[in-house]
Amino acid sequence: MNHHSSFRAYPTIRGRVRRLSAGLIATVALVAGMAGMGAAAAAADTVIDTVPVGTNPNGVAITPDGSRAYVANRVDNTVSVIDTATNMVVGAPIPVGLLPVGVAVTTPDGSFAYVTNSGGASVSVINTGTNMVDATVTVGNAPFGVAVTPDGSRAYVTNAGANTVSVINTGTNMVDATVTVGNAPSRVAVTPDGSFAYVTNAGANTVSVIDTGTNMVDATVMVGTFPSGVAITPDGSRAYVANFNDGTVSVIDTVTNMVAETVMVGTFPVGVAVAPDGSRAYVTNSGGASVSVIDTATNTVAETVTVGANPIGVAITPDGSRAYVTNNGAGTVSVIGIDQCTGSLCFDFGSLTGSGSGAGSVFS
Repeated sequence: MNHHSSFRAYPTIRGRVRRLSAGLIATVALVAGMAGMGAAAAAADTVIDTVPVGTNPNGVAITPDGSRAYVANRVDNTVSVIDTATNMVVGAPIPVGLLPVGVAVTTPDGSFAYVTNSGGASVSVINTGTNMVDATVTVGNAPFGVAVTPDGSRAYVTNAGANTVSVINTGTNMVDATVTVGNAPSRVAVTPDGSFAYVTNAGANTVSVIDTGTNMVDATVMVGTFPSGVAITPDGSRAYVANFNDGTVSVIDTVTNMVAETVMVGTFPVGVAVAPDGSRAYVTNSGGASVSVIDTATNTVAETVTVGANPIGVAITPDGSRAYVTNNGAGTVSVIGIDQCTGSLCFDFGSLTGSGSGAGSVFS
């Protein structure tokens, strides 16, 4: 008896095979359908919530556990704290110094938030356990941007009015070093290994690269006109710099410290944040009420998300599910639900939370 006649002798088995085949076909069809839906959704980051905060919100930073977002309200001289599980402001606004702009939360413990007071020469240190100012650190004139090293030991503060960067020892809250950089330093980002700090010099159209081991400028990179925000990819290989006057983003190769590519974005880009997986860079276009989403694999704009008036700061939750954008002209924060993909399947985890609810999950 050959295999064919044997197979014909067992109709029950044949039926089971047919049903199994049909099931497999249906499963394949379902997966294909989901993949198709995912592909469409992949270009559909959307605003899932809008949170009222103070007047002229600027910088925003998220705690390492993703539970809180700290927002500097420039005109109010306060910081608002958003509970990211409810997307509501918790507690009263925290009074800080004059005209707060930048904010960074210490890593990896998230114990403190460092806030630059651009109207003076100080940094307010907020204890995130009590949400009260624990210390005030004197720095250079018109401090603007701030970034904390990955080990949490130092905070780098750009002093726009002094053309310097103050290096704060977070253990003592005293300035350990002062580094001279370019004209009107704006924002700063530290590489994931903590070795270098990238400082945008708005008045010089350059980026100063500070060696954090020596606290000396190791390189100077020419970028676009009036560079503002800067963010570094998780692998430390590239720095994304928003050029305010050009409507572009310069992509710096951190190995050569040269601009590898230039990406056209929206009008007057200010803030930049890179997703935790390094796949996308989010750029706030202050002149266009939008956020440009750059695909970092191709360095092209994959989508544009409409937010509130005059968006400035942007920060992404550690799990990569949401981006928090400060709308300076609206007194609000837009919460963008970020689509995430596994292979060809994409799911908008952010939207699963719904408005004002849901699961939890830097640079101002």
